[in-house]
Amino acid sequence: MGAQQREYKKRIRSAQGMQKIFKAQEMIAAARIAKAHARVTATTPYAEALTRAIGSVATHSSEASHPFLEQDRTSSKKAGILLITADRGMAGSYSPNAIREAEHLANSLWDDGITPVRFIVGRKGDSYFRFRNRSVEKSWTPYREEDIPKLGLEIADELNRRLLTDDPEEHLDQFYVVGTRFTSRFQQQARASRLVPLGLVDSAPDQAKETFPLYEFIPDAETALEDLVPRYIQARIINILLQSMASEHAARQRAMKTATDNADQQITKFTRLANAARQAEITQEITEIVGGADALAGSGRADR
Repeated sequence: MGAQQREYKKRIRSAQGMQKIFKAQEMIAAARIAKAHARVTATTPYAEALTRAIGSVATHSSEASHPFLEQDRTSSKKAGILLITADRGMAGSYSPNAIREAEHLANSLWDDGITPVRFIVGRKGDSYFRFRNRSVEKSWTPYREEDIPKLGLEIADELNRRLLTDDPEEHLDQFYVVGTRFTSRFQQQARASRLVPLGLVDSAPDQAKETFPLYEFIPDAETALEDLVPRYIQARIINILLQSMASEHAARQRAMKTATDNADQQITKFTRLANAARQAEITQEITEIVGGADALAGSGRADR
């Protein structure tokens, strides 16, 4: 076997080994998407119900108020941005798309005279900003998929404290979450959602003054609002974390499927080159044998 053929065989074995890894990652991601999507489906109604409940309190009670409902929160001129990225690689453009969306949001806030304060979930986002020597207020890395509810509660507690504190060094006027919305296995979209101040939809004009309210609040509307708003922040963060995890699995499945196909193409390519090199070696050996026989015949010598 010639040196060229040995090199092609080496590349074929390398591509075959990578193909096995890519295929295994693809199958793992495909198996996890269903569970992740089920978690998203289970938590979304709760978050939506909390949103409707808060809207009902704010709409049907003129006495209830909460700092998160104030639209002119401008005491510190700071806005928190929670960026959710992958904790592992091989997920294609999942993390870069989320980082790009967070950068666009931060630039918009700078243009409005608001200082963005970054909170990062995942190693990819954390390494992106730290490699560029850009400040990160706090990061949660690494994290496991089964610990997402606990992680969401921890993040919510930290941000609720920062949003309600009177310390001007830590106080945040606004809070955004940049995650990836899971629509299907084939469609995910990085998007920024503002959680504070809360954006509530008022009642329709013809329903603004009903004789009988739709809700009765016990013990009172303000106490109900004090209890609902922190739960709302927790539910929304957990839901966005779960949607981002499902999106990460879908992105990894697509990326690994593409990588598997590329490895197969490389195997086919180098197999053909190896066969061509082998055929060239055989042809060269035959040519040398024939040339040697012709040389012996021309010299007049006979085999003994």
